[in-house]
Amino acid sequence: MTGLGTAAGTSLAAAATGVAALAADHAPAADRDRRLRPEVVAALVGAGFAGHFASPPGGPARGTFTELLRALVTVGEACASASWCGLIFATSARMAGFLPAAGRAELWRDGPDVPIATGLTPAGRAERVGDRWRVDGEWRFVSAVEFAEWALVRAPVGSGSDSCFFAVPRRRWTVRDTWFTVGMRGTGSNSLRLDGVTVPDHLVFPAEAVFRGSDDPGAPAFLRPPLLGGHPPLFAATALGAARGGLRSWTAKRPAGASAAPALARSSGELDAAGMLLERAAAAADSGDGPAARTARDSFVAAELVLGAVERLFRAAGTRAQAAPDPLERAWRDVHAATSHAALGAERNSEHYARHVWPADQ
Repeated sequence: MTGLGTAAGTSLAAAATGVAALAADHAPAADRDRRLRPEVVAALVGAGFAGHFASPPGGPARGTFTELLRALVTVGEACASASWCGLIFATSARMAGFLPAAGRAELWRDGPDVPIATGLTPAGRAERVGDRWRVDGEWRFVSAVEFAEWALVRAPVGSGSDSCFFAVPRRRWTVRDTWFTVGMRGTGSNSLRLDGVTVPDHLVFPAEAVFRGSDDPGAPAFLRPPLLGGHPPLFAATALGAARGGLRSWTAKRPAGASAAPALARSSGELDAAGMLLERAAAAADSGDGPAARTARDSFVAAELVLGAVERLFRAAGTRAQAAPDPLERAWRDVHAATSHAALGAERNSEHYARHVWPADQ
C-alpha cells in the first residue's frame, strides 16, 4: 500500500485534513464501539501516518517531527482516538528503524505503509532457545493493536535490567478485549498476548537504542533524537487537537454567563501557548538543536496547559456539556486520558530537566 503523500505529492499535514473529515463523521461510533472504523484506519494509513518514519533499507526516509505534529493536531480536532492511532503508527515505525537491515527489509518488504503497534512497557519474558528467542507474555494498553500488521513488544532479557524489542507479525499474537476506559475509547488499546512465539535475531533490537537515539551518521535524521527528545511533543499533539476541537464546539454555542468571556480568553490563550511550545519542541527534534530534557519539559507543560484549558471550558459549559454525545464532553474525557500518558508525566520529565540544569558533577 502506498501512502497518499507519495502517490499524489501531498504532504502528510495536507492529507490529514481529509482524514479529519472522515474521522469526525465516525468519532461518536468509535467512542461507542471502543475501536476505529476500518475506513478511518485505512485513511490514516493511506495518508502516510504509518509510513512517515519508515526506513526500509535503501528507501527514502524523510519524515519530520514538525509535519507529523501538525497532522496529529489536525486529526485530533476531529477525533482524538484517530489521531492517537496515527501517532502510534508513526512512532512505532520510527522505533522499528532500529531493527537490523534484514528485519527492516522483512517488515517493509511490500512498501513503507505498514501499521505497527508497540508494547512499550516491558512485560513477559524472553529466553534464548538455540539461534532464536522464545517470547511469552501479555502486554497491556497496546494502542492500535486491533489494526496493526506488526507489533513491537518489549521484554526483559537476561538477569539484569536489559530489555529488547521483538518484532512480531499479526498472525503470531492474540488480542484480549480489555480496553474499557473513560477516554480515548476508540484507540482499541487492548492487550496483546504471545504464547511461545519464536523470534529470529534480525527482528530484535535493544531497547536502549531507542532511548539513546542513533549515532550513525548515515541514519535518517528522525532516528537521531533519543526517545525523550522526539516522542513527548507528539503525544501532546493529540490532546492539543482534542482541546481545540472542544473549544470550537463550545465557542459555536455562544455560552452565556459571567464566566464565558474569561473562559474563552484564558483557554484559547493557553491552547495557543501550548501549540507554540510543541512547535518549538518538534523543531528541536528535527534540527537536533536544544536538549532532549527541554523538549520533554515543553511537552508536559504544554499538556498541562491543554488540560487546564479544557477543564475550564467544561466547567463554564455547565451541565449540558456533561451529556453524551456533546463534543466537549468527549474532548474533556479524551484530553484527561491522553495527558495521563507516561510520556507526559510531570514528575519524571521535571527530574530530567532538573538534571540538565543542575548536573550531578557540578
